[in-house]
Amino acid sequence: MVSVNNLSVFLGGKDLFDNVSFMIDKKDRIGLVGKNGAGKSTMLKAIMGLLPPSGGTVSSQKGVAIGYLPQEMKHNNNARIIDEVESANSKITTIETRLEEINHLLQTRTDYESDSYMQLIEELNDLNEQFSLQGGFNVRENIEKFLLGLGFNSPDFERKMSEFSGGWKMRVELCKILLEQPDVLLLDEPTNHLDIESIQWLEDFLKNYNGAIVLISHDRAFLDFVTNRTIEINAGKIYDYKFSYSKYKIVREEELTIQKAAAKNQEKYIKETEELINKFRAKKNKAAFAQSLIKKLDKLELVEVDQVDSGGLNFRFQPAPRSGKFAAKFEGLTKKFPEKTILNKADLMINAQDRISLIGKNGVGKTTIIKLLVGDETHQEGELELGHNISVGYFAQDEAEKLDGNKTIFETIDDIAVGDMRTKVRNILGSFLFSGEDQDKKVKVLSGGEKTRLALCKLLLEPHNFLVLDEPTNHLDIASKNVLKEALMKFDGTLLVVSHDRDFLDMLTNRVFEINNQQISVHHEDVVSFLKRKKKESIALFEHKEKEKKEEESKPKADNSLNYEEQKKLKKLENKVQKLEKEIEKLESKIKEYDVTMAALDYSDESKANKIIEEYKTLKNSLEKKEGEWEQAVEELS
Repeated sequence: MVSVNNLSVFLGGKDLFDNVSFMIDKKDRIGLVGKNGAGKSTMLKAIMGLLPPSGGTVSSQKGVAIGYLPQEMKHNNNARIIDEVESANSKITTIETRLEEINHLLQTRTDYESDSYMQLIEELNDLNEQFSLQGGFNVRENIEKFLLGLGFNSPDFERKMSEFSGGWKMRVELCKILLEQPDVLLLDEPTNHLDIESIQWLEDFLKNYNGAIVLISHDRAFLDFVTNRTIEINAGKIYDYKFSYSKYKIVREEELTIQKAAAKNQEKYIKETEELINKFRAKKNKAAFAQSLIKKLDKLELVEVDQVDSGGLNFRFQPAPRSGKFAAKFEGLTKKFPEKTILNKADLMINAQDRISLIGKNGVGKTTIIKLLVGDETHQEGELELGHNISVGYFAQDEAEKLDGNKTIFETIDDIAVGDMRTKVRNILGSFLFSGEDQDKKVKVLSGGEKTRLALCKLLLEPHNFLVLDEPTNHLDIASKNVLKEALMKFDGTLLVVSHDRDFLDMLTNRVFEINNQQISVHHEDVVSFLKRKKKESIALFEHKEKEKKEEESKPKADNSLNYEEQKKLKKLENKVQKLEKEIEKLESKIKEYDVTMAALDYSDESKANKIIEEYKTLKNSLEKKEGEWEQAVEELS
């Protein structure tokens, strides 16, 4: 559908692409990957026709519609959410306008037998058919479905765009593009402003999308779920693989290993051949042999090893200063805004060296809770106390945007460094991939990923024992995220992180704090286990409702058609389901009791703590087993 032919782009004093070509075909699910600054966003702009190439062309088949979601864009702040989304589908709007005109004409005209009147009737029928094919009769239903899926609530539909943050405005733009359903979707980091539940909704939508997709994302799990093809941009060239991201990484590593081995063997062969040539060249009876070896070398096609830009972050956090037994605690804490309540008499204990994922839908107050912890927000009721000798290192969600664009990279860090750190500024910046002349660049010319790296760099300037990170991976490439994750894994203090990136959170934390109904629930498990259980619970609830619905619909038929043995088996299964539901309810109740116990657990008594943790794990395993038996029994009943 879209063809990129010998494309070259010279930008910022270097060749981003040099004579690259590829096709985008129907049903392609392409993950466009590469390091920050490799040119991924530039490639999408070139495909969209927003950036003239230095050489080559981008062409598309006649009638192919392309939808594009950039990282940054202007918004219509005065429009209501619902009106802004409805304005997206221009085809339907045009058809609606013409249908209204025709209906008005048909009501006012009386020349029923004229040719022009009959033409209007024909046009009306054609437009109604087009309107139906374009989904015009389901527009409102689809708009509501998309907005709800992306995390909005029904009352939000009537609110103005100006009332929402940049992240929510981007969701509106994403909703508009999805509603248009173009033949080719170009999405530049669409998950950056989504919570985990919205990402899962988007995954399902894109998985079943009818058109082609070209997707830039640094979320490995998202790429693996959505894509079936990976195009890597590296050192001005592209490498095209018919695999999703994780499979591509394996194949690419194997490919480079084979190339390096082949080049090494060839180098050895050339060296040995040259030695033979030098040995026999001067001997008359061997001169012909030497000449044949020379010709052989001349014809030899040299093995090329792909040039790989392999530079990466290299840093670790300073050792955490000693602290007391707890990092922070809430007692009966209430936090309200005029329009909503975030917390209502909530209790919470964060123990020293806890590693916590703060989870919740967008808008429930994750960032507000973080701001309470770091002192950027005040509460109305209750107590908030930081532990003894706690030093908080804070990375805000908009940390990168808060940087002074007129300062240089070096000035940004040098201005806040104190003491011995002043002498280490250039080395620290080097570990964050800002070296040499790059350190004299203005911050305003940096990419999103480069700004995020610079903002993270500030956390290394002094030692902290409590790191509070709000979406630290936004705009970071996958390699940089892995380095950040490794550094955090080695950090020996308390960690609280908000992130929508499931792969980043996997194995990084061992507690989940879930915000729901103005309270904070504590789950003593990692994020992957938590999300798996939550998804299972929601699916199980849906299946249970569907089962009840099916039973209600089929009751009379079942009574007449089932024989005695079948009815007996059915009754046995129904009893089993009811029994399992009661057992699951008891286990869940018991686990809630343990949640309270573990929240106040004294980890200094290692023996007692381990015993309680083992009991808790046993309960969790029992619950998972019973839920599995329940699902199987429900399936047999269906």
